[in-house]
Amino acid sequence: MFKYESRYLHPVKVDRPNPNYAMLLQEQLGGPQGELKAAMQYFAQSFRIQDKEIRDLFLDIATEELCHLEMIAQLINLLNGDQPKANEATIGSVEAHVLTGLTPMLANASGYLWTAAYVNETGDLAADILSDIASEQRAKVVYQNLYRQIDDNGVRETIDFLLNREEAHNTMFRQAFNKIQNSGSQKDWGVTKDSRIYFDLSDLDGQNFDPNDVPPSFNLDKF
Repeated sequence: MFKYESRYLHPVKVDRPNPNYAMLLQEQLGGPQGELKAAMQYFAQSFRIQDKEIRDLFLDIATEELCHLEMIAQLINLLNGDQPKANEATIGSVEAHVLTGLTPMLANASGYLWTAAYVNETGDLAADILSDIASEQRAKVVYQNLYRQIDDNGVRETIDFLLNREEAHNTMFRQAFNKIQNSGSQKDWGVTKDSRIYFDLSDLDGQNFDPNDVPPSFNLDKF
């Protein structure tokens, strides 16, 4: 069960309208690294998780991602201004001006609609958590790219909050990964000869990575 509270996790404001930048933000609304993808991925993955603590973590983060989705949608609303102006729209944002009345679409910055094909779920907790860690890392990169391309202080404050929340989720997923060693696809990790061989197939001299020295878990002190 979900309960809606009419407040944001962080203030959402802009200095001035900027319809073109609003379209860039669509990437984090309905893109493959965006908030809707993250919410649906963690929610869907939670259905088969037996560990209550990890299941609760997935559901808590999924719910927060929906909060982020709402914040991004509000940023897009504020940046688009009050009136549709299709003659000033960029290629990806035409539909928002002629079809949705500026209601943010579940689409990316190029106008391609969100799809459940973005969601990764395997039923194996280790594989899913690693996918989630990568998702949070990629989302942070997108936010960093967006941050560099705007000088609006209000937008920047919101993006800064969101990219730091991606870091928090990333860290919590790494902690969850450390809890599930020797289970699922992590079971008997690195116990066979073939799992510890480095095939040196490049022209570079020497072997810089040794499978015998790489633990299957994440040491948080190293990140």
